[in-house]
Amino acid sequence: MNYLAPTTIAEALDHLDRRDVAIVAGGTDFYPAMKEGGPSRDLLDLTRIEDLKGISRTPAGWRIGATTRWSEIVAEPLPTMFDGLKAAAREVGSIQIQNSGTIAGNLCNASPAADGVPPLLTLNAMVEISARSGTRTIALSDFITGVRKTALAPGELVSAIHIPALPESTFAAFEKLGSRRYLVISIAMVAACVTLGKGDVIETVRVAVGACSPVARRLPALEDELKGSSVQILKNPELVTATHLESLNPIDDVRGSATYRVEVVAELCRRALLAAATEGSRDE
Repeated sequence: MNYLAPTTIAEALDHLDRRDVAIVAGGTDFYPAMKEGGPSRDLLDLTRIEDLKGISRTPAGWRIGATTRWSEIVAEPLPTMFDGLKAAAREVGSIQIQNSGTIAGNLCNASPAADGVPPLLTLNAMVEISARSGTRTIALSDFITGVRKTALAPGELVSAIHIPALPESTFAAFEKLGSRRYLVISIAMVAACVTLGKGDVIETVRVAVGACSPVARRLPALEDELKGSSVQILKNPELVTATHLESLNPIDDVRGSATYRVEVVAELCRRALLAAATEGSRDE
């Protein structure tokens, strides 16, 4: 086994083309899943590549480098539209995990319970993918294709996440339910992103649910119903119905039954939406 630590994206892509390698950055998913005897392939460590690091403003919005740590996202002064992502970042394991784990690693691991995916879906995130032939960008909703499956082709790596700019009156929240308060895999989780207009009218809204399907999903029926409504509607305890959740496909596992997940996710949706909208109303 060889340890490879390139300092440029081009050098990393050369290694991808020439070798059978396992890409690592934080390693917070890779090493716990390693089988006895150690890695069977060469390790390609991306953490020394400066072009994969950091958060920056772009003409179209924001760019988050692939190896940006969760703790860096929490610490970065970002607009309120990122509050849901920051809240999710605080839920990614312990502080030690947040200091090591990377945003792209969370996506590439493609776990149904990946905390970062729902808030990024509500931000209309795009995934930048680099290869020797060039760079392409696809929607996050198309990037994760199944459990532990992504749209990455051989010779490709994720180089950044792009977030389009949203109005200043956009607010976001994240709600997670686990078997205990901290350091737990989700039973269900919900991210909400709300843009408010005059009179606390909901101009746009996006809601995404994780850990209730093989891939985290938006809830377009609920979004369409809420658009144009007053934020007061979010106080209705019966706001989210079974019809709104028809696209979900939860499973029974040791953390909870499919029936339980559907029941709790309705309340998590309401809480996330109300938290985001209330923050916006408070700022008026």
